[in-house]
Amino acid sequence: MATARPALDPELRELLADMPLMSRLSPELLAQVRPFSSMPVEPLLEGRAIHRREVTAASPDGTTIPLSVLSPANTDRTTTAPCVYWIHGGGMVMGDRFSQIDIPLEWLDAFGAVVVSVDYRLAPEASGMMPVDDCYQGLLWIAEHAAELGIDPARIIVAGASAGGGLAAGVTLLARDLGTQTIAAQVLIGPMLDHRNTTASSLQYSNEPGIWTREMNDFGWRCLLGDLTDDEVPAYVSPALADDLAGLPTTYIDTGSAEVFRDEDTDYATRIWAAGGQAELHVWAGGFHGFDALYPQAHISTASRRTRTDWLARVLRTDPAA
Repeated sequence: MATARPALDPELRELLADMPLMSRLSPELLAQVRPFSSMPVEPLLEGRAIHRREVTAASPDGTTIPLSVLSPANTDRTTTAPCVYWIHGGGMVMGDRFSQIDIPLEWLDAFGAVVVSVDYRLAPEASGMMPVDDCYQGLLWIAEHAAELGIDPARIIVAGASAGGGLAAGVTLLARDLGTQTIAAQVLIGPMLDHRNTTASSLQYSNEPGIWTREMNDFGWRCLLGDLTDDEVPAYVSPALADDLAGLPTTYIDTGSAEVFRDEDTDYATRIWAAGGQAELHVWAGGFHGFDALYPQAHISTASRRTRTDWLARVLRTDPAA
C-alpha cells in the first residue's frame, strides 16, 4: 500500500506537472546534472545598483575558498550595513555560490544588506567536516573585513537553503562553541539537518519521483560522510545530533509539509525552544522541497518569501523597502 502523504499545494502541483523528476541520484547522474545546478548571476544583477567583488578566504589546509561580495552601490556608508552570509543548497553535492542567490538579493534590496556568498567544496570530492569548515572560514573572513565591507559585525545573518541551511546551522554551532564570532540570526530554509534519514516525512517521500527524495537525500549524505560510522559523524556536519541547542542566535526555520526535511526541521525548532532559545518555524502547507526557489512567483512562494523578509525586518529593526 502506498504511504499516505500531505497533498501538494494545487498551484505548485500544476506547475510541477511538466517538470521531469527523478527518484534517485548516482555518480553518473550527478556528473550530468551538476553543470545545470546553478544559473548565471549576471541576469539577476542587471538593472540593480550592485557592486560585485570576488575575493577568497583561506582554509587551514591551504585551499582557497571563493566568496562573492555583493554590496548596494551608491549608498551612504556613514552608517554600517547588515550582512547576509549566504550558503547555497544542492544536497552537499551540487550548486555554487550563485545558487538561489535571488533569495538574499531580496534582502540586499530591502535592507541595504551586504550579501557574501561562499563556494564551499562539494562532496564526494570533499567529505566530512570540509564543507562546513569552508563555510566557517568564510564567516571569519567577513568578521575580519567588516570595516572594509562597511558592515556592522553585530548584524551578521547566516542564511542558507537545503544543504546550505544545514551548513548554516553547523557554522552557527561552531561559532557558538569556539566563541569566535557573534551571529545575529540564522535563517534555515528547508535545512538538511539529519544524516539518519529516518523520520516519518523522510519515509513518506521515498520510492517515487520528486524534487528531493529520501533516496536522493541518502546519496547526498553518503557522499559527504564517506566511511564515517554513525558514532563518528560530528554534530557540526549533521546538526540534529547536537546535544545542546542552547545559546544559539534567534532562528528562522522554513519547511514544507510535503517534503523529506519537514520532521527534522520542526524537531530542530522544538529543541531550540526546549533549550530556552528563540525560533520561528513555518511549515508551508503543500510545499515541496525548495518550492519557493523553484517557483518564486507561486502564491505560496511569495507568501513564504515575504514572511521571511518581514521576520528579518524585525530582527534588524528596520522597515523593508516598499
